Amino acid sequence: MFDLDLWKEIIEALKKNRMRSFMTAFGVFWGIFMLIVMSGAGRALENGIMDGIKAFATNSAFFWTERTSMPYEGFKRGRSWNYKNDDIQYLKANLNDVEYLSPRLFGPNSYGGDNTIRGNNTGAFNIYGDYPDYFKIDPWVPLKGRLLNEIDIMQDRKVCVIGERVAEVMFPEGEEPIGEYLKINGVYFQVVGVVDPQTRINIGGGQKNEAIMIPFSTMQRTYNMGDVVHFFSVTSKPGVPVSKLEERLKELLKARHHIAPEDMQAIGSFNIEVEWKKFNGLFTGIQMLTWIVGIGTLLAGVIGVSNIMMVIIRERTQEIGIQRAIGATPSNVIMHIVAESVFLTVLAGYFGLALGVGLLEALNVVLESAGDEMFFRRPEISFRMAIAALSVLVFSGIFAGMIPARRAVKIKPIDAIREEK
Repeated sequence: MFDLDLWKEIIEALKKNRMRSFMTAFGVFWGIFMLIVMSGAGRALENGIMDGIKAFATNSAFFWTERTSMPYEGFKRGRSWNYKNDDIQYLKANLNDVEYLSPRLFGPNSYGGDNTIRGNNTGAFNIYGDYPDYFKIDPWVPLKGRLLNEIDIMQDRKVCVIGERVAEVMFPEGEEPIGEYLKINGVYFQVVGVVDPQTRINIGGGQKNEAIMIPFSTMQRTYNMGDVVHFFSVTSKPGVPVSKLEERLKELLKARHHIAPEDMQAIGSFNIEVEWKKFNGLFTGIQMLTWIVGIGTLLAGVIGVSNIMMVIIRERTQEIGIQRAIGATPSNVIMHIVAESVFLTVLAGYFGLALGVGLLEALNVVLESAGDEMFFRRPEISFRMAIAALSVLVFSGIFAGMIPARRAVKIKPIDAIREEK
């Protein structure tokens, strides 16, 4: 296999008809190129989505209210309703498997018009009322200052933590936001933290770094919301499926608010555990489809190589006959043909692999410059994937050359010498 004369013969044979060699190799090149690009694109989609949810507690679920879909206990169909403050303690007392439970409020004008003012700067941001436990379910990291704490809740402090984008809009570059005030829906709040989300999926909608979070109790009192709760976030204790907790929580809230047990629309929910499994199944399917399509394309190229090798053997019948006549064994002939086939497929595949990886790297640079909000991130292939692709190339080359080689050794030397070109 490492005979220098053998490789010289192979290169000379390929040079004799460069266009045919190129067109033959192109099928293999395109097959491996498509396999690498599709695999990298699938990985980029997986990275983008998983980066958006991986920091979420995977045993968490989120609940909000919807209109009822059926009448019950004298209440008509289509009734609007809200959670109440009393529901917080009720759920904690009746759900033994809860690790964290946190209510949330959506502030006035959160989704329309400028609601935040500082001097001449104005902005339209998402305003939330939160408990400190919310940051254990949907993690945020302080870039400056701190997060909300229990004392803020107990004392109804008029403080807020803001997303990085809010700080950029409301404060000139170089100015320190911590300790300054923002006028939010007509009320002044002191900034105690600039925070960065560790996830990009926002259950409440909008961009997460455009959020302003104030203490839950302060929002209720300041904006006369009474005891309304808009949203619940919960996590189950380790080892307890949150889906089990989700069903039990819905049962308790329906009974407490006079909603039919069969009403499946009255409570909206988002279960991270379920979504995580769905995404894992989706990405497994994408990877399988990528390999099927990629190997199918590669196989078409390999078949092309095999067909061309058959033509080459036909052209070199006399040469093979002479080699056999002067002592070349069948294994020598097979080795020569298979080596030529492997060389052609591996060379073409290497360029396809290199170009595919280069394209993914260039795409990665473009995506990084586009920011962190993209759901398509870090297109890449693993080292294992690259080794697998190279292994497929080698086996493809052997397969492409073996059939023509076996046909070549079946030709009797005397018949091959007499063969007319």
